[in-house]
Amino acid sequence: MGRLLFYDPILSGNKDVACATCHQPEFNYAEFMETSIGVNGMGNGSKRHFLIPNDIPFTKRNSQSVLNTAFNGIKNHEPYRAESAPMFWDLRAKGLEEQALLPIATLEEMRGNSVTEENILAEVVERIRNIPEYYQRFAAVFAGDPNPVNEKNLGKAIASYERTLIATNSRFDQYMRGDSNALSLSEKDGLRLFLKTGCAKCHNGPMLSDYKLHTLGVPDSKNREDSDAGINGAYAFRTPSLRNLRYTAPYMHSGRIANLEQVLQFYEDISGGKIPNPKVKPEQMDTLATQMNVNFKDISRIVQFLNTLNDDDFDKSVPERVPSGLKVKGNVE
Repeated sequence: MGRLLFYDPILSGNKDVACATCHQPEFNYAEFMETSIGVNGMGNGSKRHFLIPNDIPFTKRNSQSVLNTAFNGIKNHEPYRAESAPMFWDLRAKGLEEQALLPIATLEEMRGNSVTEENILAEVVERIRNIPEYYQRFAAVFAGDPNPVNEKNLGKAIASYERTLIATNSRFDQYMRGDSNALSLSEKDGLRLFLKTGCAKCHNGPMLSDYKLHTLGVPDSKNREDSDAGINGAYAFRTPSLRNLRYTAPYMHSGRIANLEQVLQFYEDISGGKIPNPKVKPEQMDTLATQMNVNFKDISRIVQFLNTLNDDDFDKSVPERVPSGLKVKGNVE
């Protein structure tokens, strides 16, 4: 049921955007635009564009992968609580159940102008309740609930599907499980340099992320006129996981860095005193980043290691239809 909802644009105000519009399996449940076109968009991948006339902005930030979000916040030797898992670039939501509902209420992502922010979730729930197939599925799953189709259960259904989207058998995983031949000598050297340069101070643990906010001075998105200072005004954004990096370019919260080589060059630059975002003050910069020791000559070997974090074996299946009868994945074709 959660899978059908994930691909069904019935969740959006104008019935043109699904969760899968910006989180597509062929793009690692993300996409490769700097920032996304949600409401009033048409097309797929690099061909996606706004319909005319348009008064909807690009989304505020780069579309993060849904893959492995089931493990967000997990750390070595610490208790894990799924309901407290950090979500989004700014940590504004905890747990996939809360995360699943927020894009529905966001103007540029899924809501649009046809329904107010205050009313959109009630509107979506009512739509779903009036579709017999959905109602029957909700009633079966939430059998003890006299009102099975509600906001809370909607979040639970989508979250339950998102938790099935995992990829945890990369060559690095195999190496960590004891297969010394899973990495080549140059990839092992890249791992050594990854640790030596200080990357692992933030990119650590099972998901290679500390899930904390850091101010790095990343340039703002070119697709929006407003500057994105983050949730606390400090231009601080969450450390992303490094898993399946090959498929999630471009990088950073604003999508301004095109490839992994340029990401490492960015860290070399800021450790040398550069601040690419003129709105960020030197005293705001995170010392964990500015004290890194990335050298140009090491970049290619670190990238070789980063490419061992990819795992292609995850569920890429797409339903042939959704209960609403609308286009699967919304207006992507």
